[in-house]
Amino acid sequence: QVQLVQSGGGLVQVGGSLRLSCAASGSIFRLNVMGWYRQAPGKQRELVATIGSGGRTNFADSVKGRFTISRDGAKNTVYLRMNSLKSEDTAVYYCNALSGTTEYWGQGTQVTVSS
Repeated sequence: QVQLVQSGGGLVQVGGSLRLSCAASGSIFRLNVMGWYRQAPGKQRELVATIGSGGRTNFADSVKGRFTISRDGAKNTVYLRMNSLKSEDTAVYYCNALSGTTEYWGQGTQVTVSS
């Protein structure tokens, strides 16, 4: 089992920045891809960014150039740095980890971008 605990998020103005963190614990030695998804009200959950165990990253087109994802292997933590935030980035953000064919999810954290 893997537990994912998120921190960060909150309220920020348009153009501002936030950082989300997700710390993994438990049977983490087989974690492959870690990443972030988000779900806005009335919309489906969508991929934001992922990072593989080798550091390869993938971003949604909507966040490319504004968001960065990083991973600290020693701390078993993945970070999402969000810059130049827009109102459409408002959503609940979820940390995700893939171990083999099993997915794990964090508890979710609200990010609200106000104008």
